[in-house]
Amino acid sequence: MKDKFRWTYLAHLGYNMWLEPPIDPLGIHGQKGWCDHVDASSKLRFDENYWREMTAQLKEAGCNTILLDLGEGVRYESHPELAVEGSLSKEQLSAELSRLRNEGFEVIPKLNFSASHDIWLGEYSRMLSTSVYYRVVEDLIREVAELFGSPELFHLGMDEETAENQRSNNYVVIRQGEQWWYDFGRMVNAVEHAGCRPWIWSDYAWHNEESFFANMSTEVVQSNWYYGDFDPAKAALGVIEMYDKLEVHGFDQIPTGSNWSVPDNFSRTVRYGVSHIAPDRLLGFLQTPWYPTLHREKSRHDQAIADMAAGRKIYEDK
Repeated sequence: MKDKFRWTYLAHLGYNMWLEPPIDPLGIHGQKGWCDHVDASSKLRFDENYWREMTAQLKEAGCNTILLDLGEGVRYESHPELAVEGSLSKEQLSAELSRLRNEGFEVIPKLNFSASHDIWLGEYSRMLSTSVYYRVVEDLIREVAELFGSPELFHLGMDEETAENQRSNNYVVIRQGEQWWYDFGRMVNAVEHAGCRPWIWSDYAWHNEESFFANMSTEVVQSNWYYGDFDPAKAALGVIEMYDKLEVHGFDQIPTGSNWSVPDNFSRTVRYGVSHIAPDRLLGFLQTPWYPTLHREKSRHDQAIADMAAGRKIYEDK
């Protein structure tokens, strides 16, 4: 894996990851997100025509890896109850994976099992740490790994699992302490049993640093993320520095940027990463716009893709 430097773009097939669907079907009392695509939907938010346009742009920008967030976007054989209107069959997804690979992309699956981003799991998102939950998680990991042909990496998400990040939810459930580690260990074992290497967001370490470095295996690829302008005076304590701490502890990293707050954050992330992480532990960079794959969000994706190209130039010129 270290022979390949990954210029990675997070793309969403499924997008039910932030807020629950409105409780009132008429919308009278249903909660509203900060934009109209944040509430969970019973219909898939994925524009195939725009997706093909986007992947052509990504290829031109030098992207060689797509991290595909699946969520409710697939009609899983093991759990078809998770599908929504428009979810792809396994045959349709397999055909798309072939197309992308023929275009030169590596495609890595992502299933986010963070309790703050698992609305796509339906009723199972309220069954954390039960025998039913473990069975569903392990079924899905096994099925997706098989569908992707035992990919080298498998992203498990696991970001922002805090009560604060669920403050707008009607139903709040989180794991912490030993329970978080036990459940995470079950997921890691399932990924490794499927022949893949686990990959996660690193923000659990921001508030649990001692526990993180005592328990986290260096076999788990880390993606710390910071979406600001790299002014230490503006960053939350320890967020930028986590790149350096992961380096000191010998973790392989794929630093993560985004145009969520700062348009050129990704290229700033590249500049920081290449100067703070040893080349043999820097596996690539990841751009995460966090918007659905819909034509109406084209300007957000255009901006993210352009900054990915700028970041790649910084890396090549270093």
